[in-house]
Amino acid sequence: MEATSESKPKRYTCIGILAHVDAGKTTLSEGLLYESGSIRSMGRVDNKDAFLDTHEIERNRGITIFSKQAVFRFGEMEITLLDTPGHVDFSAEMERTLQVLDYAVLVISGADGVQGHTQTLWSLLEKYKIPTFLFINKMDQPGTDKQWILTELKNRLDEGCVDFSRECGEDFYEDIAVCDEGLLNTYLDSGRIGSRDIAEIIAERRVFPCYFGSALKADGVREFLQGIGSYTRPVDYPEEFGAKVFKISRDEQGSRLTHLKVTGGVLKVRSALIQKPKEEKVSQIRIYSGEKYQTAEEAQAGMICAVTGLADTRPGDGFGIEDTGYEPALEPVLTYQVILPEGVSAGVMLPKLRQLQEEEPELHIVWNEQLQEIQVQIMGEVQLEILKSLIAERFDTEVEFGTGNIVYKETIKNTVEGVGHFEPLRHYAEVHLFMEPLEPGSGLQFDTQCSEDMLDKNWQRLILTHLQEREHPGVLTGSAITDMKITLAAGRAHLKHTEGGDFRQATYRAVRQGLKQAESVLLEPYYEFRLEVPQQMVGRAMSDIERMYGEFENPQTEGEMSVLTGSAPVSEMNGYQREVIAYTKGRGRLFCALNGYRPCHNADEVIENTGYDSERDTENPTGSVFCSHGAGFTVSWDKVKDYMHVDSQLTDNEKETEEENAVRRSYTEEEWIDTEEIDRILEQTYFANRKKKTGWAKKKLERTIDDYKSSASRASVKKKPGEKYLLVDGYNIIFAWEDLRELAEANIDAARGKLLDIMSNYQGIRKCQLIVVFDAYRVVGHDTEILDYHNIHVVYTKEAETADQYIEKFAHEHGRKYDVTVATSDGMEQIIIRGQGCSLLSARELLEEVNLANQTLREKYLEKQQKDRSYLLDSMSEEELKKIRDLE
Repeated sequence: MEATSESKPKRYTCIGILAHVDAGKTTLSEGLLYESGSIRSMGRVDNKDAFLDTHEIERNRGITIFSKQAVFRFGEMEITLLDTPGHVDFSAEMERTLQVLDYAVLVISGADGVQGHTQTLWSLLEKYKIPTFLFINKMDQPGTDKQWILTELKNRLDEGCVDFSRECGEDFYEDIAVCDEGLLNTYLDSGRIGSRDIAEIIAERRVFPCYFGSALKADGVREFLQGIGSYTRPVDYPEEFGAKVFKISRDEQGSRLTHLKVTGGVLKVRSALIQKPKEEKVSQIRIYSGEKYQTAEEAQAGMICAVTGLADTRPGDGFGIEDTGYEPALEPVLTYQVILPEGVSAGVMLPKLRQLQEEEPELHIVWNEQLQEIQVQIMGEVQLEILKSLIAERFDTEVEFGTGNIVYKETIKNTVEGVGHFEPLRHYAEVHLFMEPLEPGSGLQFDTQCSEDMLDKNWQRLILTHLQEREHPGVLTGSAITDMKITLAAGRAHLKHTEGGDFRQATYRAVRQGLKQAESVLLEPYYEFRLEVPQQMVGRAMSDIERMYGEFENPQTEGEMSVLTGSAPVSEMNGYQREVIAYTKGRGRLFCALNGYRPCHNADEVIENTGYDSERDTENPTGSVFCSHGAGFTVSWDKVKDYMHVDSQLTDNEKETEEENAVRRSYTEEEWIDTEEIDRILEQTYFANRKKKTGWAKKKLERTIDDYKSSASRASVKKKPGEKYLLVDGYNIIFAWEDLRELAEANIDAARGKLLDIMSNYQGIRKCQLIVVFDAYRVVGHDTEILDYHNIHVVYTKEAETADQYIEKFAHEHGRKYDVTVATSDGMEQIIIRGQGCSLLSARELLEEVNLANQTLREKYLEKQQKDRSYLLDSMSEEELKKIRDLE
């Protein structure tokens, strides 16, 4: 029945309880429910009667596997407690609940302190910005030290961890005050800090209340519950409706349940929830507490409920004001073949396993077309055992699993344009995609910069949907791609023949064609580890980590133990826990947490062993389909650009290469050319021999000229009659001078920079217009770039134009009017330059000129120093000098 208005609580709060496995999380949950009066007696994990461990598998194994909720009242609050799995193999189940929490309770074992998975949990709480209370459990065990634990919490988690078990003391207020400058002033003025102020900085994650006790003996649980009541603040929800899905499950009758949190307004039975392109209605609202539930006519903002009637929801879906989208930080790293019993076909079992994946998204069910087998991707071996039990219980089928392998991923190193075309008879679609690498851990990002004049917005949305609807396999091992941005650059549809499925085919083929062009990189998962071993065994431990291609910081000493922290490939560290226990005789401890993906340490070996051939993967073709004389024909990926109907978009959008960026530094220095001359020279230089001028290029040119002109205007120095120019062929000189050539072999950027410095000094002596020209003709889409380096000009040529061509063009345009000298050792170029009436310097002659100029400058300096010196005898008269000589 619906609660009456008098009995409704004033506020709803959702609290999640998290912990490393065996920290006592479920026992604390039992204690909170008991102290609040929700249950009459505390259940125990070892007695298999815990209120929230409702599944038979959980009771048999003594661990929490599925997140569940309990609802209880405390004062004017109605608290929904979400109990989450503690085992690292089921951490994805835990992570999904973080989306809907108002506060979190992190349980830490006082006997073990901060463990590896504890730090993973802390990182996730920080990622999702969830205010957190800490309960340090098992403080009744011998050897536990409250002060030692508190120090470790401050060092390894956050300085804001404060002991709240000694509230109202002077030390307590001081610890709170140092976390916030405003509260520090309040404390200094009044000697106290109010509960509301404390609740505020807890909600802002600047203070993390710590309580100590023993959940099993109900020691400290009541005080902890009172602390939650005192220091949590009400959440302000909007009146507009919103809801966030965090879990899918099925009840005993097989009804599909969508677990969600109402984040705004009110959710009522028969409400229509719109999720494009579908609209579904809520049949029933259930408020679960343990394995039992009550039906309700409505759910208020802040409440957690399960609804029936929704068939297509997924964790992360949002309704109303909530956005759809959820990118988990924890992903499966192991893959196993599912071995079916005789008589059971993959076609029958695959849909059933997909049903399990819907409920447990951390289970990635994959159908491998090439091998004709079902594969499952999971977090660890314990999860594998649970999956086997679930399949047997749910589908009455005993399955086995093959040998486990690592889940690899792929990314790219360079920017490419992928083109996909699909045009069998009476079909048509073409898609162009920019694919560029992103920072590690970025995942896949999608965008569009395609003009609606070229492709209608509806088609663009469809393409983006196709990009996001599946995992796209890489071309090295067929592993999923990641860490790249895919941007829709262009596309084309046919008014009559294009259908939605055509763009799916064109989009998939564009991704694959882009990957074939790119420089692909194989990625593997890495563990972040903390290894504690006796000091005398640290050498063995360091040797093991190096053998496993890991990295580690300098060992730290903590009592009799040495601590190594670092990272290593999952493939190498799997099973190392047993090895540590063996060689340390049980004294060593290894804590591991997933730390993302990095380039594979043995990529060639993995690629060879995988045996993947992207051209034989008929499910994921790399080529395109074109039409000729009424029939479709296939074009291989490397020939697609010869047949495509839309021009390449990459030329005008590719960024400058990293190598060229290193030296291209612009300085606002003295200018020597007046604005009229700049207009004339730049326009002639830019537009010479150009057959086609695009609007984009014209705008870029106008902007370049304007920038350069405004810089010259500020200098406002007029050109002198008889202006002299010296053009230096940059790379020709670098590879002709021995010292620069040797430097270039090690670092071309350093050689370029040194040449520019030498030429800057030389210009200061010779007083000419000095221009150094470098080739950039291999940089796709690059336009001529002119910039200043101190007192000289630097030119980077445009695409398909060499430094020789630029210098010859300059000599042709200005050689008859100005005194132009060209420094180069290119024999053919020297002949052409002489024909334009210009002077020449070979590389050897230029070096002699530079050395001579430097020597002349040094002699003048020394001469000036000599002239400027004054001596005492120089100022004396002849008579005084005579007297001094007579004294000798």
